[in-house]
Amino acid sequence: MGRTKLQLVTLSTWEEYFSDFITTKKVQGLRERTIEDYQYHLTRFFQGYPDCLEEYHQLCHGVSRYFAVSNIAPATFNIRRKYLKCFFSYLEREEVVHQNPVDFPLRKDEGGARNVSRDVLTELLKLPDRKTFTGLRDYCIVLFTLDTGTRPGESLQLLPKDINLPGMEVTIRGEVAKTKVTRTVPISALTVTYIQKLLRARLTTWNDTVPAFCSYEGKPMLETSWGHRLKGYSKCLGCSVTPYSLRHSFALLYLRNGGNVFTLQRTMGHADLNMTKRYLALTQEDLKREHETASPVNLFNKKRVKNI
Repeated sequence: MGRTKLQLVTLSTWEEYFSDFITTKKVQGLRERTIEDYQYHLTRFFQGYPDCLEEYHQLCHGVSRYFAVSNIAPATFNIRRKYLKCFFSYLEREEVVHQNPVDFPLRKDEGGARNVSRDVLTELLKLPDRKTFTGLRDYCIVLFTLDTGTRPGESLQLLPKDINLPGMEVTIRGEVAKTKVTRTVPISALTVTYIQKLLRARLTTWNDTVPAFCSYEGKPMLETSWGHRLKGYSKCLGCSVTPYSLRHSFALLYLRNGGNVFTLQRTMGHADLNMTKRYLALTQEDLKREHETASPVNLFNKKRVKNI
């Protein structure tokens, strides 16, 4: 008797389906970090609803309850939706489920770009102790991010060979880029100066596989570790600064200083202009606010003050 598409196949656990799913994704060139993200989000879901693969309506019920959290941030909601939807699409193609239960739209994420003021950025650059390797490294990462807007996961995997100091440019290799596309970004003279100091401070025993922005022990630095470092600086500042808020600040300041949206897209490594346009929209709001207060037309709209 043939299998009905209204029921889920229960011959395997979700972990076994996940293993097959990941094998397929690896063939497509999925990064290790993304695999870990799938593992995290799917484990989180199935820990809450371990028996939802027994019947399709149980799966739908579990998915609905999982996402029916009122206080969840739109960005978090959309990230969870992304990973679960992709996995269930795989199960649908394999005829494990007759329809993807994640059939609801993304939540609108208003104001996703987190900007840090110039004053805060100025104070942040004063905090790292540049007399130490870790302090000099932190200073360089902040400076590099504000100069290029490079993602933290890309910056922390840069090798010395990727940095062309005489040419004042850095290559983001395709294997570490989020979009898997190699790009070359220019860097300013100040950034060149301090990265040069950092590279000179490396131990002679470190080989070329040790990242440029490594730990004082010559080990790769994790994104979480960099986030914790910035959290410590944030306490001194009295203002939250994160790896991605530095990236967002670069984008906004770049546009406010007259940068071109198309060169910004290439520098930041956006696959298309959709994300870049979000930054452009925020700078346009700046123009509107300035126009409201500075337009000469306001001179003709002021009410005359009557003499008493």
